[in-house]
Amino acid sequence: MILQHTFHGVILALFLNLTFITHAVSETPNPTGKTSRFQQPQSPPSSQWRQWLDQGTEGLALFKNKLLRRYHLATGKALPGTPDLTRRKARLKALGVKLGAPVFIRLFKREAKLELWLMKGDKFVLFDSYPICRFSGRLGPKQKTGDKQAPEGFYTVSKAQLNPNSRWHRSFNLGYPNLYDRQHGRTGSFLMVHGGCSSIGCYAMTNAVITEIWDFITAALKAGQKRIHVHAFPFRLTAFNMYLHGANRWAPFWRDLKAGYDLFEATHLPPRIAVCNGRYVVAEGKPSDRGATALIRGCFKSAAKH
Repeated sequence: MILQHTFHGVILALFLNLTFITHAVSETPNPTGKTSRFQQPQSPPSSQWRQWLDQGTEGLALFKNKLLRRYHLATGKALPGTPDLTRRKARLKALGVKLGAPVFIRLFKREAKLELWLMKGDKFVLFDSYPICRFSGRLGPKQKTGDKQAPEGFYTVSKAQLNPNSRWHRSFNLGYPNLYDRQHGRTGSFLMVHGGCSSIGCYAMTNAVITEIWDFITAALKAGQKRIHVHAFPFRLTAFNMYLHGANRWAPFWRDLKAGYDLFEATHLPPRIAVCNGRYVVAEGKPSDRGATALIRGCFKSAAKH
């Protein structure tokens, strides 16, 4: 199935390139003055093409993730994109932040990336990004026990959710099902970010990477951050990516997530999150929140539009 979706993605990429070339030819002046067949306006891809585009880009990402995991397991080397973990002090100094600063985390399935943000002054700055060794399932949220899906949505992590003695080296519980998940009847438990590079419903990192992330989380909580926001997305929720996956059944859900994604992109402060009439709504965070607000039930008076 993944190979089939990958094939569709490659075919569609060729189609889009051909469409681009056709547009370029149609905009070139015709020295003869004759009407060219290339001067007809081009229609957008059909819904079938958009479905193939959604499936193809997802299939390519899953295939790449599998290859990277096999590479790590076979060689024991760090996954491509892993920062130099031996130079943590130098990386902190270069950014002007310290261990113990408030933490904010974002997960991106398709890109297989975990971003670690630290508070500097009244904003959060990106400290580093790390490759996700493996996540379970496909793009889309977890719905029920046994579906082997990794969650998507807005989660928070407190001290009680940390497990230093995990069989996966280190782990922290995302808090699934959260308030939103429970309102939608979703089931499941013990959905983690952990080491071990293996997953059934979780986000798995290498042991070396989860050790560094663990150190930042525990230091922030020890320094007084009450809870840490972890936002799990299917991909970077740019307008272009939303178009690519516009035919996906989860597109309406992702549009709700995009409101929180966009607000953080604009402010570099984790937004305040609420569940209003069964939907995520967001409001701008404040520096005094220190990225530690709880997910609440209710509707903000002036929620961010999406």
